Amino acid sequence: MTEQEALQLIVRAADDKKAENIVVLNMKGISPVADYFVICHGNSDKQVQAIAREIQDQAEEHGLAVKRVEGFQEAKWVLVDLGNIVAHVFAKDERDYYNLERLWGDAPMEDVAAVLQP
Repeated sequence: MTEQEALQLIVRAADDKKAENIVVLNMKGISPVADYFVICHGNSDKQVQAIAREIQDQAEEHGLAVKRVEGFQEAKWVLVDLGNIVAHVFAKDERDYYNLERLWGDAPMEDVAAVLQP
């Protein structure tokens, strides 16, 4: 699976669980942590957990290694580490507070609209 296919899989998994405001930041050359950050939020603890679980399940089902998942029980900021792609699933208030999009404002945004079109 290519990096772009993996990115599409993760974005679709988040969208399948009704994640809000999905953003993909291209972190290549900016962060040594990952090539892409997928950022989204849910409107309840249960939804945040459902989004994170779906990302993890879809990744494993398609042969992508999930290196670690952090914050799942608290469901305020769940990090799903897939190596070169890291998914950040927030509760809305936490997303507003941490504002990763502004923090990493020099990272170009990828167009996710094309991925989400049927």
